[in-house]
Amino acid sequence: MKKHIYILLALGIFFQTTAQQTPAPKQTEAITIEGATAHLGNGEVIESSLIMFEDGKITFVGDSKMRIARKGKIIDATGKHVYPGFIAPGKTLGLVEIDAVRATNDKDELGELIPHVRSLIAYNAESKVVESMRPNGVLLAQIAPEGGLISGTSSIVQFDAWNWEDAAIKVDDGIHLHWPNTFKQGRWWAGEEPGYQPNKDYPKQVQKVTDFMQNAIVYEDGTAKEMNPAFAAMKGAFDGSKKLYVYADGEKEIIDAINTLKNNKVKEIVLMGGYHAYKITDFLKSHNIPVMVQYTHNLPVFEDDDYDLPYKLPKLLVDAGLFVAIQNSDAENFQTRNLPFYAGQVVQQGLDKEVAVQLLTGNTAKILGIDDSYGTLENGKSATLFISEGDALDMAGNQLTHAFIDGRSVSLETHQTKLWKRYSEKYEAE
Repeated sequence: MKKHIYILLALGIFFQTTAQQTPAPKQTEAITIEGATAHLGNGEVIESSLIMFEDGKITFVGDSKMRIARKGKIIDATGKHVYPGFIAPGKTLGLVEIDAVRATNDKDELGELIPHVRSLIAYNAESKVVESMRPNGVLLAQIAPEGGLISGTSSIVQFDAWNWEDAAIKVDDGIHLHWPNTFKQGRWWAGEEPGYQPNKDYPKQVQKVTDFMQNAIVYEDGTAKEMNPAFAAMKGAFDGSKKLYVYADGEKEIIDAINTLKNNKVKEIVLMGGYHAYKITDFLKSHNIPVMVQYTHNLPVFEDDDYDLPYKLPKLLVDAGLFVAIQNSDAENFQTRNLPFYAGQVVQQGLDKEVAVQLLTGNTAKILGIDDSYGTLENGKSATLFISEGDALDMAGNQLTHAFIDGRSVSLETHQTKLWKRYSEKYEAE
């Protein structure tokens, strides 16, 4: 009996120290935000705005000078800023808690061609890493698996939920393909020359992807006698119900990937990364390929790259007329909270600030296929937004006072803010 009590006590302590805050209750009272500078996420801004929402939906967006009855609880946000919730694409948030603890790492499965692996069912809505995104305004994410050539299928979630079923706002939205590289880093510990070396296996790896695509097409013709989960999962890529997110950086890799996918009946393609995409913008435009460009807080990859290429890459693509959003799939999960500041870095390179906001909101929502409900502050859309003391793209200004997901007022407290308050009081006491 005592043994059982000890086990229960241990479990109680564990859950007390690891559990996320209780998800917010459904919105029951109308809310009015008045006086804030509203960044709508579509390139437009209202200097002194009036925003109202109820039952989780925005009911009014306009100028605060308009003579219209205010509803419900009124939040005076004069001098502050309001934004749509920022969206983080292509992340393993909720799939990995501690990299060094294997039991908390569920971002990868065995196999190289596994589009049928669904990231959503492994998503941990109580992740402390997920929780830490909200204080910087990152309220939504595309949860994607990693590993192999075709890693699996992603889903899109919001960051205030009891479990993965509650969190999901778009299920199985796309398939993630990591295109092979023409060069590989030499492994000195394996006796290889250091630095980049030609990848002799590149043709074989490309052929492996091509063969898989062609077999999946044949499978969809309905002649197969047995169920093949991997081939069946590709159906969405061929009929357009799922997008195919292809990760590629070099000119050759990007061109090879898009040509191969187009030749194999893939309808909706999104380029992820695109480090050298600025060199082939005409090609990308001709195929109507949007780019989820890599994060800006990075160093140049090659010696002959401009020293500031990662900083200005999103602007180069926008100026070339491509449809662009920002992601940071290559960065550690905890770095996702810096997503607003990647866009802020591009503003310093000359990109219009409202366009930079679009790279985290309206553009991302459109690429992910959730723009009917999220990404912009418009009548009828989800009340997923936040209020910041200042410019949310600037570290000094990104100080949230309120955040709402589907109209629910969510907590901005995390284990990090608790520690900050705890030690602030300690040093003040001394």
